[in-house]
Amino acid sequence: QVQLVESGGGLVQAGGSLRLSCAASGSFFSINRMGWYRQAPGKQRDMVATITSDGNTNYADSVKGRFTISRDNAKNTVYLQMESLKPEDIGVYYCNAVGWYFASEYDAWGQGTQVTVSS
Repeated sequence: QVQLVESGGGLVQAGGSLRLSCAASGSFFSINRMGWYRQAPGKQRDMVATITSDGNTNYADSVKGRFTISRDNAKNTVYLQMESLKPEDIGVYYCNAVGWYFASEYDAWGQGTQVTVSS
């Protein structure tokens, strides 16, 4: 089983910055892709940013140029640096990891961390 623990959420003023972290632990052979997803109140969970094991990144259009995803493979940790935060960035941010354990692919989620941006 893979466990993901997020940290770094909180309350920030519009234009401010936050850095989210997500550490993976447990039993796994590999983590192929890690990412961050956001669920705003009353809305579905949407992809914010993902990063593969070899560093390829993908961002939602709404965060391009403001958010940066990075990964420390040695620590099995993914980060999301969020700059120029806007009220529309409000939501619960979930960490996701996809990889392999023996012959089984897993798709794991963290418990989420709240990000609130005041205008």
